[in-house]
Amino acid sequence: MTKSRTQTGDKTSRRKFLGGVAMASAAIVAAPSVVKAQGPVNMRWQSTWPSKDIFHEFALDFAKKVNDMTGGDLKIEVLPAGAVVPAFGLLDAVSQGTLDGGHGVLVYHYGKQTALALWGSGPGFAMDANMLLAWHKYGGGKELLAKLYDSIGANVVSFPYGPMPTQPLGWFKKPVAKAEDLNGMKFRTVGISIDVFTGLGAAVNALPGGEIVSALDRGLLDAAEFNNASSDRVLGFPDVSKICMLQSYHQNAEQFEILFNRTKYDALPEQMKAIIANAVEAASQDMHWKAIDRYSKDYREMQTTDKVKFYKTPDAILKKQLEVYDEVVKKKAGENPLFKEILQSQLAFAERATRWEQDTVVSRRMVFDHYFGENAAAKKI
Repeated sequence: MTKSRTQTGDKTSRRKFLGGVAMASAAIVAAPSVVKAQGPVNMRWQSTWPSKDIFHEFALDFAKKVNDMTGGDLKIEVLPAGAVVPAFGLLDAVSQGTLDGGHGVLVYHYGKQTALALWGSGPGFAMDANMLLAWHKYGGGKELLAKLYDSIGANVVSFPYGPMPTQPLGWFKKPVAKAEDLNGMKFRTVGISIDVFTGLGAAVNALPGGEIVSALDRGLLDAAEFNNASSDRVLGFPDVSKICMLQSYHQNAEQFEILFNRTKYDALPEQMKAIIANAVEAASQDMHWKAIDRYSKDYREMQTTDKVKFYKTPDAILKKQLEVYDEVVKKKAGENPLFKEILQSQLAFAERATRWEQDTVVSRRMVFDHYFGENAAAKKI
């Protein structure tokens, strides 16, 4: 019997379809084996933190997420500050390929380009660190940061992540009651905060985290700020001071930075780049959760075990910080067009986002006072 033209066509189409499926399946199986055949991609990184600091732990957490998510095809090793280069030398080392990547903060590159400090060093215009990250991803910050690094010839790919809580004003020999108390004080800070505290009359010295406590102990500093209860405690601040002033505008919206050498990053398969991008965001939230747990525990331990006394920074000092900051950024915007462009972008996003937040989010102070204040409703439940 002669086969119909339709039957013959159906079989031909089926053979083509099955052949296509086989080729596609082979491609799916073969794709990962290309990386496997070459062996894993190894990267040597350095953080800007001492090995005992929780910040270095955050860097290790990110590396583990990437290593696990790639099934070992990408292996990132993270060394502590000073293992290869000093903490403030990270950007140059990554850009030049001495290191494949690193973990730090953008304000540590302040000496290269002052506008880099706008990612975390300043008032944030009523945004917290998470809102600043929202501006970075959805408000134009990502494109502006790439433009900024290009302007200084940095061969890097940057991923800001990991929102930090508001940082303390710092550790002092005695509580400060007014802005004039900072006059002449030898003080440690970084980023635009250098200019702000200088404007408040302090004699500023920008030191990396691992050198601050030693400088306080030797009298090279009168006071200093670093970051949070866990870092400050493990670095030894309670050993040299028992007075910590909480709340400040100098770094109330900071975040970390994951930094890759661009040449090394560009050579990665697209699938691996996608894993990295998603690992950044996963690590960002995980870091935020871990910080809430650890910082609150160490805050309590410093009060009970270490006998540290915490004081709220007076509103008069906070107000003065904002006034001095406005003078500083106005001057820098006049000198640096990119600084001005970033500043205007942040202001536009912040006006919209913070107005929404102020109108929408209910005060948590009221509910805190209800359950844990003098009435202590929690004890009755």
